[in-house]
Parts: sequence; C-alpha cells; structure tokens
Amino acid sequence: MGDYYYCGCCICCLSKKKRNAIAKNKEINLILAEQRKSEHRELKLLLLGTRESGKTTFTKQMRIMHGKGFSIDERRSYSKLVFQNIFQAMSSMTKAMNTLKIPYSNPQNEVTKRLSAFLLSLEIYEGTIILVIYAQWFQDQDIHQITHLQRNYVAAIRHLWVDQGFKVCYEWRREYQLLDSTKYFIEHLDRITAEDFIPTNQDILRVRFPTNGIIEERVIIEKITLRIVEVNQRGERRKWIHCFENVTSLIFLASLCEYDQFLEENNQTNRMEESLSLFYTTIHSTRFAHSSVILFLNKMDILAKKILFSDLRTYFPEFEGKRWDIEDAKQFIRKLYTQKSVSNENSKHIYSHFICARDYIDGPILFNEVKDALLRQSLIKNSMI
Repeated sequence: MGDYYYCGCCICCLSKKKRNAIAKNKEINLILAEQRKSEHRELKLLLLGTRESGKTTFTKQMRIMHGKGFSIDERRSYSKLVFQNIFQAMSSMTKAMNTLKIPYSNPQNEVTKRLSAFLLSLEIYEGTIILVIYAQWFQDQDIHQITHLQRNYVAAIRHLWVDQGFKVCYEWRREYQLLDSTKYFIEHLDRITAEDFIPTNQDILRVRFPTNGIIEERVIIEKITLRIVEVNQRGERRKWIHCFENVTSLIFLASLCEYDQFLEENNQTNRMEESLSLFYTTIHSTRFAHSSVILFLNKMDILAKKILFSDLRTYFPEFEGKRWDIEDAKQFIRKLYTQKSVSNENSKHIYSHFICARDYIDGPILFNEVKDALLRQSLIKNSMI
C-alpha cells in the first residue's frame, strides 16, 4: 500500500507506525511547552569537586561573566588575600628547599652550617648592616596576619625567585603543596605591590583561600536564573549530602593536572583517585537519582605544560596513549571519569567538557546542557526513551 499524504484531517489513512510517530511528536511538543511555561523558575545546580579542583574559581567566573561581577570595594577586599597567597607560596617553597635538600645556587643565599635552617644574607642600606633571615621570615610569620607586603619582604621574594636552586624547587612542585597561581603572582609583583593596587578579575580568579560550608551564586542566562550551590565541606560528606533536594543538575569539577599529586593530609593517596572516588559515590547517590551530571575537566593549561615532563603512565599504568601528548592524556582522563557512570544498579548519562575555569566558561553551553538534561528527564519519565 502506498504512502498517504497527511493533511491533518485524514490521520486515519496513515499507517499505525506513522500514527504512533505523530502521537509521540505531539507528546514531545507538550513536554517542551510545559518547560517553556516553567522557564521563569529558578534552576538549582549543585557544584561539587575535591580540593583544588577549581570550584570557587568556577563560581567566581560565572559571577564575572554572567552575574553581577565584583564592585571596586569587593575587589579591594581581595588585596589582602593576594598578599597572603604570595606569602604562603614563599613559605611552602622555603620549607620545600629544606625538605627536598635543594641547595641555593647563589652564594648569598646559601644556608650556613651553623644555622642550617636559615637563609642568611647581609645587605647594606644607608650605611647600616642589616641581617636578613629570608627563609625564617616566611616560615615564622602567621600568614593570616598579613595585610600588605612590606618592602623587605618584597626584596626577599625577588632575591629568592631568581635563585637557580629556588627555580629547581619550583619545577619539583608536584612533590609538595604549592598554589597553582604562584608564578602568576610573582611575575606581577610590581603591579601588586604598587600603592594603588586593586585586584583585577584575573587576580580574583587566581587567588585561593580556605572555604567551608555552602557558597551560592545566582546568574541569569537566557532569562533563566541558575542558582549555583557550591559545597566545601571536606571530610564531612555524609553530613551535607542529604541537605540537597530538587537539584536539577550536578556539576562536578575535576582537575586534569593532579594525576601525579597526592593529598596534603595523606601523601599515599593520589589526588585524581580521590576525585574519581568522590565522583562515583556522588553521581550514584539516591539523593541525585533524577539529577543530570555535567562534568567539567578543568585546568587544561596546566596539564598541557605538565604532560611534557611528568609521565601519565607512571601514575596510571593502564594509559596506552602517546606519551607527552596532551590530547591522548585528556581523552584518557575523561574516560576514567565516564567509566564511573556505570554501577551495579544504574548508568548515568554524563555531559563532559574540557575547560580552563580561570580563563573562560561558556554560560550558554552550560545552560544548553541543563535544558537538554531536563528534556531527557521528561522523556524518560514518560517512557519515551
């Protein structure tokens, strides 16, 4: 029997298959119409990830690009945190110089036998000999009391940063805990130490500070309010995970560059393995059975540099891609995470993207993933896929 032309009034002339297709199409349109009617509502996105994955950077970037941004007064409030970050980095590196037994190459910077834990240097200023104990300055000072960088500290930072031994220590930063933003802040020291310094957006994105509890940020994309809820409760996941109801989507931040690093509190546990474990337990929690999962694999820029000297296969022997190849490394790490979508009980659909949170986050892409997830959930609920 030949096909019939459908004019809208002779549906009875169509085959059963075509009638079912039309009915299904109408049902999809009804679902989409219901979504459009409810587009005024606020969508709740839960932001998770392990320490240093970039959660706070992600939240700040969304605020800068799609929210209210930061006022001048808010920018000024970050100045102290920038100074503290620089001080913390120098403290970490001077300690690592001793721990890793890396000698200072500049004779002025050599630690004497008598005071092996101190860095001594004699400087002459206005005819007076000043004893500067550089390393001990950074290790003894309470970082939280730092509100500005004094001139003698700035001189010490410059003196140490150009030392060849100190440079070697920086290259070995995977062996100890060091802020990703260390080099950036040191290279911008002239601007940062100026009297009229006001942190830029990039400064704010790169600054790190301890965060606990819950941070919320509301952004509007395509006239829809996305309420991003960032969770920072280390070691107490069972206490906070039950608090979240009606979550539209889970956003999980994972660092691409932590494959060769270990936890600060447990130097036997690989940081990427810890992240993978959190990802698996979170997405398969019954609390989020109906929430979509958006995976952002962060810090592409750092991975691109690290992969050239730190072999991924050393830490993940199952990696079979080309060594030193950024694309093979990215795809392998993505696979590690997407494989976690399957459990004994179910399989989660995962939307994944590679990003550099401190450079750019495409809000429309995020919003489109959320819309697609909503449609997918509706179709599943109506047994249409």
